[in-house]
Amino acid sequence: MKKESFIKVGGAELNQTPLDWEGNKNNILRAIEIAKQKEINILCLPELCITGYGCDDMFLASFVQKKAEEILLQIALYTEGILVTLGLPINFKNKVYDSVAVVGNKQILGIVAKKHLPRDGVHYENRWFTPWVEKKIEQIKVEETEVPFGDLYFNISGVRIGLEICEEAWVQDRVGVNLAQECVDIILNPSASHFSFDKYLKRREIVVEGSRAFKTAYIYANLLGNEAGRIIYDGGVTIAQAGNLITESEMLTFHNVKVTEAEVDLNYHRQIRRESTPAQEKLYCVDSNFEITYRREKTTNGQLEKKINTLSRDEQFARAEALGLFDYLRKSKASGYVISLSGGVDSATVLVCCYLMIEYAIEQIGINGFKERLSHIQEIENCKASKEIIHQLITTVYQSTENSGNTTLEAAQSLANFINASFHTIDVNEAFLFYKKTIEKTISREITWEKDDIALQNIQARVRAPGIWMLANIKGALLLSTSNRSEAAVGYATMDGDTSGCLSPLAGINKTFLRKWLVKMEKEGILGIKIPILAKVNSQQPTAELRPKEKEQKDEQDLMPYEVLDYIEKLAIGDKKSPSECYEELKVNHSKYSNEELQKWVDRFFRLWRKNQWKRERYALSFHLDNHSLDPKTWCRFPILSGKF
Repeated sequence: MKKESFIKVGGAELNQTPLDWEGNKNNILRAIEIAKQKEINILCLPELCITGYGCDDMFLASFVQKKAEEILLQIALYTEGILVTLGLPINFKNKVYDSVAVVGNKQILGIVAKKHLPRDGVHYENRWFTPWVEKKIEQIKVEETEVPFGDLYFNISGVRIGLEICEEAWVQDRVGVNLAQECVDIILNPSASHFSFDKYLKRREIVVEGSRAFKTAYIYANLLGNEAGRIIYDGGVTIAQAGNLITESEMLTFHNVKVTEAEVDLNYHRQIRRESTPAQEKLYCVDSNFEITYRREKTTNGQLEKKINTLSRDEQFARAEALGLFDYLRKSKASGYVISLSGGVDSATVLVCCYLMIEYAIEQIGINGFKERLSHIQEIENCKASKEIIHQLITTVYQSTENSGNTTLEAAQSLANFINASFHTIDVNEAFLFYKKTIEKTISREITWEKDDIALQNIQARVRAPGIWMLANIKGALLLSTSNRSEAAVGYATMDGDTSGCLSPLAGINKTFLRKWLVKMEKEGILGIKIPILAKVNSQQPTAELRPKEKEQKDEQDLMPYEVLDYIEKLAIGDKKSPSECYEELKVNHSKYSNEELQKWVDRFFRLWRKNQWKRERYALSFHLDNHSLDPKTWCRFPILSGKF
């Protein structure tokens, strides 16, 4: 007779918020409730799900640590019949550890402390947490009960379960190596792994390869959404066994809680591993008589949803921006977004992303779900369709001076009307002339384009800021800056002008990508949405439109071709190459330009990069989307004052 060896496992992706005790707890309890309905035995939840991952220096606050422990005990009461991982910071001997409590049948069975902390990019875990020492075990009191704490695994009714906590699966010497020596049956990976282009493919590889190398079942669960402002989590539950991908959930969704399950056959990987080989028993094992429900055969097909997680970069950008903007709006409790719509690529992209935010969210959670999540905005209560909601939530303003043209006005107005965003025009030329005349009196001379080009350009950009800020304030809305990463690299922006805003959604993306993305949105569409009217934007050459019309100002004439600028930025900042090294690579990869042009542009890039760090320090916060960024607060630190390269 065939022995019962199938058990049901699951992972939950959660959209948490730092220090939102009740909201986070409710999401966790909802995940547990869904898991019980699905008859899941073992449920993996994301890293630091009780507090939220993005608490920053508040992880060091004793009240946060105590409150997290209090919430842990409250949640434990709901774990009858199910084994759950719950992440929280633990203070032990005056050091704080990124930890995961394993809870079942209302009892805390043990707490695993993270041993490998990420140190690169957006990660600052070493600022708050201490890495745990491998194979070290202590006892810690939770309320009045002592539980094992440290590097341990669990024997639950004969099923061996271990943990790799996020970064522990990414390092060369994976924690799973030691767990495999103990013949674990299941590895759980509670993660807080941020989105960047195509990163999900690497995660999938880590999970599947881990299950093959360690001869186990492997369950990975990630955070979801814009948790704390800058970082977007793409979610995703991935379940594999012995090198086979069993199931994978959809990424970048608008759900607060999503549970994905699969049934794994313990005998399958045990036969591969030849269980007759004894475990080495070098790690501390927590034994529990928690009952796991076995099945003789699969009751579900466990098929991989093949259309899921094959998103192109264009689609990933669309979904990540939409999700980031949606969560930022609802968590900030603002009433909408305001955009200074110039008719160019950048502001048009920001508007399109806000439009996608509404359309994608309603597609996934329905119009009632959308209104419920944004219940603080009374203006959308009676809206019956997405078009009505768009008109209430998105306000655009075209602000003209004597140097503005009909082409950009028509492009801006046509796009706003197509999307059904609220559209207004403001003539700021009088304000521009007021400042010009006032300063002419102050310095006792005429201000001219020949002598004062930069000053005259900048004042036009700056006089646009007060009015748009005032409109945003009156509406209780968030002003979006439209600057991109290419402009940030060389400082091609006016501080307190076009950089004004609460949030800069595009500051992590270069101009080359944005131009191609907007053309695709116009001609082919992305994820079912196509905007043909974007032809009026895409047909133009990028221009600040701040000099007199007869000067025919073009951005690439002021700077260099954007494809060259973005390539230099990748080499110089991403790969840390010197000017001469950048020049040599450009000669090979951009040979259509002359050596003299390339040399001039490399020199221009490094000169502008060096002198404009102060601008990058003041940019509105941006979303992290690429595998590196220029944000000095989370990724790329550079001295404000420096010598030549």
